[in-house]
Amino acid sequence: MADPRIIAVPQETREACVSPDAKIAFLRRPDAYPDRPQQVETIETRLSWVFLTERYAYKLKKPMRLPYVDFTSLTARRSNCLTEMRLNRRLAPDVYLGVVGLLARPDGSFRLGGRPGPRDLIADWLVWMVRLPQERRLDERIRAGAPAPADIERLGLVLTVFFQGGLAEPMTSADYQRRFEADIGRNLDVTVPRVTGPLAERARAAAATQVAFLSEHGQLLRARAAEGRIIEGHGDLRPEHVFLDGMPRIIDCLEFSRDLRLLDPVDELAYLALECERLGARRVGDAILDLYSAWSGDAADRRLIAFYRSFRASLRARLAAERLDEAAGDRRGDWLARIDAYLRLATVRPIGQG
Repeated sequence: MADPRIIAVPQETREACVSPDAKIAFLRRPDAYPDRPQQVETIETRLSWVFLTERYAYKLKKPMRLPYVDFTSLTARRSNCLTEMRLNRRLAPDVYLGVVGLLARPDGSFRLGGRPGPRDLIADWLVWMVRLPQERRLDERIRAGAPAPADIERLGLVLTVFFQGGLAEPMTSADYQRRFEADIGRNLDVTVPRVTGPLAERARAAAATQVAFLSEHGQLLRARAAEGRIIEGHGDLRPEHVFLDGMPRIIDCLEFSRDLRLLDPVDELAYLALECERLGARRVGDAILDLYSAWSGDAADRRLIAFYRSFRASLRARLAAERLDEAAGDRRGDWLARIDAYLRLATVRPIGQG
């Protein structure tokens, strides 16, 4: 395979028209990879297919269009791969190795990476990563008992340094609050029509509490923008994206929307704390928030943190509700259970009390 620090296939290489099924069938074969793995595992997400060998992971974007992303063109998928690599190297510099091309040969066969021949065509692009040990993932460590305090301290330090190194993004206080007002309404519009009575009522109750916070304590939110606290963060800081393997590595940032990455570090950490609480480890998330507060000097009001957690829980319920449109059988029950869990967390503690 070519040097991982460079793009393996020139952009000007001609495109091949190849079905996703043909690409997937090839990438599932061990002999597709230069390191000749014994086996290849395939994981499908909403936006990608990920192919795992013993040493590496390769991510292939789906040629799909959603309201927030358009990967229908090869150019767009290549651009997204490059963006994903650049952004994720901020918190996992030794994990994201490069972007490699899937080449289509004149005889109809494929080749992954390397220099194209004169008649080769580019069939697609993949993000090439080091495979990290799953047992070191924060969610797996929580399920196994609890992460070691030293691991949590290192994670808190990495995140504090990352957030403090982010440049303040200009945003007016009014615009910052309007973002939340719009999303609270969107959460309701998406979730309520897709769930049963009790879940719908819980979604409405959470939204009402969040709206009341903005009305009574909105100055706490607006002050974050006025103080220059909004930076370009990770955007999807969940335990399954955190690896506690020596120096913590954090992967899979929200690469397709810069607007969604512009946020308050306390909001992002409240999101991580929410997800830890959902897994039964509230103390882990709270500890990371406390470490950030102590090391950065950014002691956010507890009422604001409670609002951020409640809002994030409603947002996660909404994203789960969207998956009901394409779910069937047992998967539908799984998504409904997840919606229920998030909406319970959205209303589990009062907002607006110090």
